[in-house]
Order: sequence, then C-alpha cells, then structure tokens
Amino acid sequence: MAIDRSGEFWRGEDFTDLADYLREFKPGGYPVARIREMVCARCAGRSFDVLVDDEEGCAEVSCAACGARAFVADSADYWEDAEPGDCACPCGGEVFHVAVGFALYEDGEVRWISVGLRCVQDGTMGVYADWRINYSPTDHLLDGAT
Repeated sequence: MAIDRSGEFWRGEDFTDLADYLREFKPGGYPVARIREMVCARCAGRSFDVLVDDEEGCAEVSCAACGARAFVADSADYWEDAEPGDCACPCGGEVFHVAVGFALYEDGEVRWISVGLRCVQDGTMGVYADWRINYSPTDHLLDGAT
C-alpha cells in the first residue's frame, strides 16, 4: 500500500509505509540509510506504548502484549535526566508500531536517530523523537535498535 497523504496527517498500513515515511522525514536534514523495526525480545510483539523525551533524545517502549520494556538505541544513557511523556496519536490511540531510522556519516557511523510511530488504531504516522549522535564508535546503536 502507498502512504495516504490526502489528509492532515499521513497514514500507512504497515512497516514498509512507516519506513518510507522515515526516509522522507530526513532527520536533521540527512537521508535515512538504515531502518529497524522494534520487535519485543520476549514475545516478538510489534505493538508498543511509547515514552519519549525529545529534549534529552531518548525513547523507551513497552510491549503492548507482554509489558516488556526496552530502550531505543542509546536512550538508557540519558534516561535518568529525562522527563519522558507518553506518545499519543491525534485520534487518541496510544499503541504504535515503531521504526528507528539511522542517518549515517560517510564512514558508516550513526549521525542521527529518529523514532517513527504508526498508530495501530488509525495508521497515522509521525516522528515523535529524533536526536543527533556526537560520539563514536556507534556500531552498538545499530545492533541494539530492535
């Protein structure tokens, strides 16, 4: 399915649509080179409640099926100073499919991370948090995103 751009918010039906949305978003103005779908390590669930702090640059997901929690990329490093808020869709939905986009430097190190969400209730998509990475090496970020 193609992304529905006809309304105020873009809508999609699956992970492919959300990945395409993240590519068009271009966090920090940089093209997204890699995208990972969040999948629960405990039960393989793909629907999550999501907390983000866009100021600190961090996000945590909680599996809607089993309640297992996981940080996105390097979020655990910043969580103590964060003031996270619950993500909610304009429709009121609070359960999402999650994709993590990575913009990379020419040498393959991560430059920017973006957290894209697709509402399970109505398919509305948005980027709820994104942050710059200013250290290296960053291989662990790509490995720990899902």
